[in-house]
Amino acid sequence: MSLTIGLTGGIASGKSTVSGMLQSLGLSVIDADVIAREVVEIGEEAYKEIVVTFGEDILLPNRTINRQKLGGLIFHNQFLREELNKIVHPAVRKRMIQQKEKLFKQGKDIVFLDIPLLFESKLTYLVDKTLLVYVKPEIQLKRLMLRNNLTEKEALARISSQMPIDDKVSLADAVLDNNGTFDMTKSQLLSLLNKWGIL
Repeated sequence: MSLTIGLTGGIASGKSTVSGMLQSLGLSVIDADVIAREVVEIGEEAYKEIVVTFGEDILLPNRTINRQKLGGLIFHNQFLREELNKIVHPAVRKRMIQQKEKLFKQGKDIVFLDIPLLFESKLTYLVDKTLLVYVKPEIQLKRLMLRNNLTEKEALARISSQMPIDDKVSLADAVLDNNGTFDMTKSQLLSLLNKWGIL
């Protein structure tokens, strides 16, 4: 029996930490953020479409996409954000599905799909179960400001571009409370994986 689990959370909620825990347990994790970077590399279809849509101004001298410049454009403009998502999301989905099928063919029973915007992008149809990494909004804000060296206003703009983390709780099959220490989160994760018959 093959099982696909969607791992999600808000920005700076600690999802990458949980993803690392899963990988350290020998479980397979396909990371949407990693794939999103791959599909916009020079020569990829999505790269060509982005340059056509946003112009050559968003390129660095070496012709790679200036992620900071593009990010600055889309964070404050919903129309442009949607245009970019229309290009990147289908390319990411396609590659994630290919990688998942490949892992199942190699004999893996369980694959985690690490998708930050799992609920926003209505991608729950790709998974059998959903696991949310949760932090209180005020901790999320503090962590994001610290991690990305952002002002409160910049951090709030990024957080508000996603569904409020509290709204995601009722949508998830399971929730990991990541307000505490690394070890507290890990022990919750281990007991959940046991409950789901994964460990």
